[in-house]
Amino acid sequence: MSADSRPAAAVRPPIPPAFETYADEPLAQAPAAGPGKNGLLEATFARRGDGPTRLVRDRVEVPYHLTGTLETDPAPGLTTLVAQEPTGGVAQGDRHRIALDARADARAHVTTQSATKVHSMTDNYAHLDAALRVESGGYLEYLPGATIVNEGARCLQTVTVDLAEDARAVVADVLVPDGLSDHEPFSFDHYHARLEAERDGQLVCADAVDLRPDERDPRDPASVGEDGVVGSLYVFAPPSSVDGLLADVRDRLPDRDRDAVEAGVSTLPRESGVIVRLLGRREADVTETLRAAWDAARRTLLGVGVPADRRY
Repeated sequence: MSADSRPAAAVRPPIPPAFETYADEPLAQAPAAGPGKNGLLEATFARRGDGPTRLVRDRVEVPYHLTGTLETDPAPGLTTLVAQEPTGGVAQGDRHRIALDARADARAHVTTQSATKVHSMTDNYAHLDAALRVESGGYLEYLPGATIVNEGARCLQTVTVDLAEDARAVVADVLVPDGLSDHEPFSFDHYHARLEAERDGQLVCADAVDLRPDERDPRDPASVGEDGVVGSLYVFAPPSSVDGLLADVRDRLPDRDRDAVEAGVSTLPRESGVIVRLLGRREADVTETLRAAWDAARRTLLGVGVPADRRY
């Protein structure tokens, strides 16, 4: 991988057939992916030697906004970027894309200022896309706020991760299915979240959550059961770190007989890292457990824990 100025992971995963069908539905107020609906945030991080990581390139289009980086993380050389979205949420026809590029030895944490609120819809769908690329020796965390999906919403989330052989990355996702209005949980139309990761061009993770409540009740025992909030944490690391990473994360997960969260952890193919899946009835319980797993992963990979001022 060369340290050029290309956006991260230019190749996007294919759109699921159901969402291709939704895309044919016209919008009365504005065209899908038109002006003001085609959001973009690109950020490139670079580091020289043992110095601090710098944001060396950025580009934003409405509704995203940046106000610079924060240098408060206890991890040496790690910078923090908070993506702001002042428009109040995601509407039908929105297509939002985040592309993050961590160059060799760079260390960065990227998050959002709040949860992402996907509003109710009557036509089309919303797509939230994130592409991450981490070069040799780099470390990148992408931990956005929870995705809150309202009644009737159709939301497609895709994440692609492109890793060098010794790169590390941490990605989190939390689904809250009861929205912001007074309605039953899982009253959205369709939610599909997919993550694909490659290390040196080889696929090491392809994971998807696909919920269509009208076709199958997600509260079926074979799906999420009595729980409602779904959390995932993906930790990609070199093979030499995976055994210790698995043990340390597992030690921080709750006892299923005494806690409000169901949690499980397993290794990824080709010894490329670990995945943690969480189920709970409250967002606060799921994010607290996710934060504990993230803290354990950080201590293994960076030697320091999660900053006290940082949510999960």
